[in-house]
Amino acid sequence: MLLLCSDGLSSPALLEAARPHVAGKRTAALVVTADDQYKERNWHVPRCTAELEALGLAVTPFDLDARPAGDLLAFDVVEFIGGNPFYLLHALRRADAREVLMTLARERLLIGWSAAAFVFGPTLELVNRYSPELNTLGLTDLTAMALTDAQVLPHYSRFLTRFEGFEATCAAYERETGREVIRLDDGEGIMINEIGGRFLISFSCPQKMG
Repeated sequence: MLLLCSDGLSSPALLEAARPHVAGKRTAALVVTADDQYKERNWHVPRCTAELEALGLAVTPFDLDARPAGDLLAFDVVEFIGGNPFYLLHALRRADAREVLMTLARERLLIGWSAAAFVFGPTLELVNRYSPELNTLGLTDLTAMALTDAQVLPHYSRFLTRFEGFEATCAAYERETGREVIRLDDGEGIMINEIGGRFLISFSCPQKMG
């Protein structure tokens, strides 16, 4: 199962949506690679660790810059924190991690939020329109991991006031590419099963999208 969310398992609705998929599970990896500066000292790590522990999981920080992607298969649940989506994409490519991620999404619970929610989708084209300065590696191929064709925009309400023309940029992207963008607020997520069914998880209750 693949869970894309805005800022981790930060709402009761998200925790409850994840709970059936971790029943009987014991271990979780918290992948910190997207924060190429602070890694496991990222200030979200204690919160994300506590959220996973609330589901009864023993949590281990994990960095793809230091360990092979295949080591993730030793864990029942894998969560990728946010950070720089361009750096994360580069690190995943370097680690040849796509097949590992596909296995995790198919057989276990794979969670990606913020930067990882972009990277697990089809492309980084949208985030590149908002924050091209994050592409410090000069990536020209913005094709992402494509674990799903669903494309999300995290932190939506929060960023409406941070970026001038935030919604207009997203709407223009949809018109020009023909892609639907799922706008997610903090505390929300989308659960995607192996046959492509999507379930929006909001503050109130899950709603089936298709």
